[in-house]
Amino acid sequence: MAQQLPAMLGQKSINLNDDSVRFQVELEFVQCLSNPNYLNFIAQRGYFKESTFVNYLEYLLYWKEPEYVKYLRYPQCLHMLELLQHQEFRNELVNAPCAKFIEDQMLLHWQFYTRKRIRVQQSMVEQARQTGQNNENRGVLNQPQQKT
Repeated sequence: MAQQLPAMLGQKSINLNDDSVRFQVELEFVQCLSNPNYLNFIAQRGYFKESTFVNYLEYLLYWKEPEYVKYLRYPQCLHMLELLQHQEFRNELVNAPCAKFIEDQMLLHWQFYTRKRIRVQQSMVEQARQTGQNNENRGVLNQPQQKT
């Protein structure tokens, strides 16, 4: 029996057996897992207590494979998906302060990791320039003099 999403706002129903549609739906859902407030919403409605939903989260671990990970725009969703495999983490997400803490930590990581990464990249570029100049100078000094 074909699984279908109900028609909304006059649109046709969506066939979930179509591989491209299923790929898009699962991609969107996996990326939603990077939002701690969404995880809190799901937890408060009891989805994490349903074994079928927990099994679905385990099934979604295939997104960690290189052929799938390249489609993700929010890589932190994979870390959250990994954490969701643990019952203790799922239980704590019911609490709004827990979701807020995760959100704050993600924001801090984004702010400071980005800044630090830019500084590291700039220092690497500068170091490469200096190494390149040193190599050029050595090449000029080590070249034999041409007789005229």
